[in-house]
Amino acid sequence: MTIRHLSIFTAVAEYGTMCAAAEHLYLTQPTVSQAIRELEKHYHCLLFERLGKKLYLTEQGKLLLSQAPELISRFSELDQLMMNQGQTATLKLGSTLTVGTCLTPSVILELERKLPGLEVYSFVSNTAEIEQKLLRSQLDAAIVEGEIQSPDLIVLPLIDDCLVLTAGIHHPFYEMETLHSSDLNGQAFAMREQGSGTRRLFEQYVAEQGLSIRITWEANCPRTILNAVLYNKVLSVMSLRLMYHEIRHQRLRIFSPENQEWNRTFKLVYHKNKFLTPAIYELEKLLRQYPRESLCVIGGASVYRLLLPYCDTARVTKTASRW
Repeated sequence: MTIRHLSIFTAVAEYGTMCAAAEHLYLTQPTVSQAIRELEKHYHCLLFERLGKKLYLTEQGKLLLSQAPELISRFSELDQLMMNQGQTATLKLGSTLTVGTCLTPSVILELERKLPGLEVYSFVSNTAEIEQKLLRSQLDAAIVEGEIQSPDLIVLPLIDDCLVLTAGIHHPFYEMETLHSSDLNGQAFAMREQGSGTRRLFEQYVAEQGLSIRITWEANCPRTILNAVLYNKVLSVMSLRLMYHEIRHQRLRIFSPENQEWNRTFKLVYHKNKFLTPAIYELEKLLRQYPRESLCVIGGASVYRLLLPYCDTARVTKTASRW
């Protein structure tokens, strides 16, 4: 049994037929069939059963599939490490959408400066999809703001962040200095898609407060949501980091819970069995050193003073007399 056998096996499991797997791997169908037969002979069991035109994993096949992707990934890492002795390898880095918008580009720039020759592949999506890709060894590490569910992933909280409720100049809330949580009832919101850590946190708050809101915009792009707030009479909940320019130019009012329950952290995440390359170590180091002042000053005042509380109320932040 070789890594090649495992790679062919996982492709057949993913695509459901020998023909589709062969096409994906740029192999002939007889080559794929032969590899599966050799694997079954090696383990003295059937790995697939055919129902109609599709192949389905047996219990033994499911057991092998639970381990194969990680073995393939570890072998690839080892192979890459040995082939690139004295050189910097690649890093497959995942980011959630908020992180990918306001943090990842500068982090990658600095990472590549620190490790000349490093090739970074960046994948940006929501927390749920990033988590699945880490579990399948399709990413080496990720930076997320949402909550990670799997106990198989190491989570290191490193950078402060906070969510705020925001209203544009066309919304009646723009002129208000105090909001009660009940004021949110029936309001139209622009929201992130299902699977987003931002959405999950706010929906939890809505449920706890017994509120009913209307979602009239739904998007997986933070800029689209911000534009909806700026040009339409909708509210949204977003990271403060995404709105510096708009707050500076007084195009938004922002509100925050009194107990700071929307405060959160950006987290570095990787699999507990992951081989930690120099690139991952350097990434963690960079994130630990990342400047924190960007959350500290808006309009010449501390965000944590400006983001006034919510017990039962939310209060507006006065957008800056100066920036």
